[in-house]
Amino acid sequence: MDDARGENISPVDFIPVAEESGLIVPLGRWAMAEAGRTLAEWDRRAGTDCGARMAVNLSAVQLQRDNVEAMFAAILAQYGLTGDRFTIELTESAFIVDPDRTLCTMLALKEMGAAIAMDDFGTGYSNLAYLQKLPIDKLKIDRSFITGMLADRDKVAIVRAILSLAQALGLRTTAEGIETQELEHTLVALGCAFGQGYFYSRPIDADAAYALLVARNA
Repeated sequence: MDDARGENISPVDFIPVAEESGLIVPLGRWAMAEAGRTLAEWDRRAGTDCGARMAVNLSAVQLQRDNVEAMFAAILAQYGLTGDRFTIELTESAFIVDPDRTLCTMLALKEMGAAIAMDDFGTGYSNLAYLQKLPIDKLKIDRSFITGMLADRDKVAIVRAILSLAQALGLRTTAEGIETQELEHTLVALGCAFGQGYFYSRPIDADAAYALLVARNA
C-alpha cells in the first residue's frame, strides 16, 4: 500500500493498525470486492471463464466483527461468479479467538463453494486439532521455513513433516517464498504441488496479471 508521500508500506505495518482501529472491516470488504470485480473483468476480456481463481486473505478481526457470509454472497451475486472461484485464506489466530463462530463462517463459505486455506502455517498456535475439526482444504507453509531451507537441514525436516501431515489429512499444500528454481525443484521432490514467490512473479497490477494468465494459457 502507498501512503500520501508515495512510500510503500508493508502489510505487516498497516494491517495491525487497521485491526486496532476497526478499519480492517471496510478494508477487507474492499479487498474481496476488488477480487470479484477483477475476476469478472478477466472473464469478460477472455469471453469465458478465464481459468483463474482468486485467493483473498480475511483478518481474524473481520471474522469476528463482520457478516462475512453475507458479504461474500453479495459479491458473488454482484459479479455473477461462483464461490469455487475463490480461496479464503485465514491465519491460525482466526481459529482461536472464537472457534465456534469461525467454524460456522467457514462452513457457510464452503457451502457457497469456496476453498479454505490456513495461511502462514507453523508460525502461530499450530494446534493440530484444528486440522481435524475445521474444514480446511490447504496449508500454506510459511516463508520462514522456506527461505534458506537448502542450507538448513532443520528447515528441510520441518517442511517434510508438514507435507507428510498434509498428505495424511488429504490437504493440499502451498509453499510461500519460493525465489529460485533450485528451491522449487527441492519442494516438488518433497511432494509440494503448489508454490508462490518472486520466482514466479513479483507483485503486479491486474492488467499485468491478466497478461501472464493469457501467456500461460496460450
